[in-house]
Amino acid sequence: MAKIRVSYEYSEAEDKSIRLGLFLIACGILSLFILGFCWLSPTLQSLQSKPANCTVVSVLRPEEMFECVFTCGADCKGTSLYPCLQIFVNNSESNSVALLHFDEQQLVLNPKCSYVPPCERDNQKNRDSVLWWEDYFTNEVSGQSFTCFFNQQRRPDDVLWRRSHDASVLLHCVLWPMVSLLLGTLIVLLTVCARSLAVRAEALQKRKCSYEACQDLPERRGAAAAEPLPANSDPELSSPSRTLPLFAVPVRRRDREH
Repeated sequence: MAKIRVSYEYSEAEDKSIRLGLFLIACGILSLFILGFCWLSPTLQSLQSKPANCTVVSVLRPEEMFECVFTCGADCKGTSLYPCLQIFVNNSESNSVALLHFDEQQLVLNPKCSYVPPCERDNQKNRDSVLWWEDYFTNEVSGQSFTCFFNQQRRPDDVLWRRSHDASVLLHCVLWPMVSLLLGTLIVLLTVCARSLAVRAEALQKRKCSYEACQDLPERRGAAAAEPLPANSDPELSSPSRTLPLFAVPVRRRDREH
């Protein structure tokens, strides 16, 4: 039996599907690395801080002023000043006095102060923002216990009022890259499987057609042999092996010149 050949080439739609799947796989891997370096590491460090109970001990405002950078347009930048606010609390986890900071970002911006206001061009606006928080912790929070976050290994002398990153950030850093990766893999696998099934179906169809043709060939030959000759047909002409009579001699024509 002759070998049946089928086409394994992908169509234009299948080729686009495979390219889309590979693109999603590449995006998932790349975003996993980017989010891992930019967000995952700070989130894990933030989650290492343990919750504790803090009580305000003192609220101070030194005379020292600090600079901050404000923006007023695409190419407009400047510096302004803001007063420093220091809030010391008693940490129940270590039973010691520590400096309170609003979150990790403000701790990195200014480790000496508890609060860094949004930088404004007007120094008075920066001062008013700091004075508002000073009045809040002096009159409303003073003497009350509230939840703070403490990390003994990294900064034993500082506590955080809020976490900049929580478990939801960790979930998003892992969830969306994995969704993109799995979706791209699924698209590629489904396209390849669909093409493989189509090739097998085509091969089976060709084998079936070839088998039916081989079965019909003897029947056609038998029908042709059983078919009678027409009435006006010459048996000599229809004979497959026609012979000449014995007396038939070839005659050669000669042209004589007189």
